[in-house]
Amino acid sequence: MLKRIAIYALTGIFGLGLGAYTALAMSGLLPGDRRAEAAIDLDGWMGDLTQGSADASPYLRARIARHGLLALAKSEAIYFIRATDDTGEVLSEDCTYRLAGGPMPAGWWSVTLYNADSFLPDNTDQALSFDASRAGDGAWSAIVSPVRPDDQSNWISSRNAGQFDLTLRLYMPDAETLNAPAQAITAPSVERVSCTKEPS
Repeated sequence: MLKRIAIYALTGIFGLGLGAYTALAMSGLLPGDRRAEAAIDLDGWMGDLTQGSADASPYLRARIARHGLLALAKSEAIYFIRATDDTGEVLSEDCTYRLAGGPMPAGWWSVTLYNADSFLPDNTDQALSFDASRAGDGAWSAIVSPVRPDDQSNWISSRNAGQFDLTLRLYMPDAETLNAPAQAITAPSVERVSCTKEPS
């Protein structure tokens, strides 16, 4: 009898532990986990068009609450997060990257850098974002690095960011973008140029 009770107890504890782990993982609440599951993957840029709507899953809502996001309805803005470079390595302050893309199918767009805690890095460079107003109408590029480039290139500062991610926001996306984002959006590339330390 005691053996049977012990088996039931261990099974219950295992089930509770597994359930808690999967709930935390799906919600993006595990330590250091910023790449939660997403409905859309645009070459490493992860997004979900239900963000900010009543159709959002409980897990997506938990991720939004955890990271303190102000999620607008998809008719107003859609969001994509990139946590790795083009080779799949985690983005890090120890490296310099070239972010490159072209026109976006939206009224306005921006790319902003956030640290591992989903906050803007603690620096005074005033260069944490790049947007449509500086990109022009054609191809564009920006350097992501902890130090301003010598050639005064478009720059996003990663100083004091540690491991970070980039958030692409498309404001007032057109109908084609909402209906078929993978076909309408050509996602920016994130090329690793150099590192002071080897990526971990």
